[in-house]
Amino acid sequence: MANFSLEDVKNLRERLGTGMVDTKNALVEADGDVEKAVEILRLKGAKGNAKRADRSTSEGLIAAHESVGAATLIELACETDFVAKGDKFVALGDKVLAAVAAAGASTVEEALAAPVDGTTVAAAIDDEAAIIGEKMELRRVARVEGESFAVYLHRTNKDLPPQVGVVVAYTGDDAETARSIAQHISFADPQYLSRDEVPSDAVENERRIVEEISRNEGKPEAALPKIVEGRVGAFFKQVALLEQDYARDNKLSVAQVLKDAGLTVTGFARFKVGA
Repeated sequence: MANFSLEDVKNLRERLGTGMVDTKNALVEADGDVEKAVEILRLKGAKGNAKRADRSTSEGLIAAHESVGAATLIELACETDFVAKGDKFVALGDKVLAAVAAAGASTVEEALAAPVDGTTVAAAIDDEAAIIGEKMELRRVARVEGESFAVYLHRTNKDLPPQVGVVVAYTGDDAETARSIAQHISFADPQYLSRDEVPSDAVENERRIVEEISRNEGKPEAALPKIVEGRVGAFFKQVALLEQDYARDNKLSVAQVLKDAGLTVTGFARFKVGA
């Protein structure tokens, strides 16, 4: 009979988050040696990682970290909401975020290579995926540099970790308004700061589409230029933060709210789990 107790099984399960049968079998194979059982479970899980490579990861969490001169935003993804809300996955998110921020990483590649606990972020994620038995991946990373930061993390479900996260870099002293702009971004999902940042080919493509739509609607030829520019303006309000109507008062633009508050937004990032 293997040299371990039910208490050993319980403790190992709590440590790794593994299933009862897998944990007991690993202890049997290891003849009660807990550390050897951990190794067995990790190796078994690592083999499973390869089999899970093609699975989709539509759940997960968003986390943010502020430091002097920069803020970091990450999306850590997994397969199910059951894992996403678990303490081990949330703890992994905190560990990954701290390592990515400390390394100053601004891309997923840089983040995965960042050191953590004597290994890399990539290896730490793979190890946890092997233990939990579910595909996990660091899907996105953003590093926003600036003077001051407003961070907003939104829970779409009280039982889940934040599913939407926004970091706003700004200058000025009105932290409350800056946070409200971060909340606005979480809702309105702008892609660019200003209309000047929207790529010219995207603007021209939009102009071509709305002109064709307007012609198909039978609009008078003489009125087309004005109609088209109006619709292109509406496009800018969809994609450019400063052009948007402020979520808390749609009679004001975001640009006007910032001006009234003495704020200047210098950059932002927004992530939504699975989007």
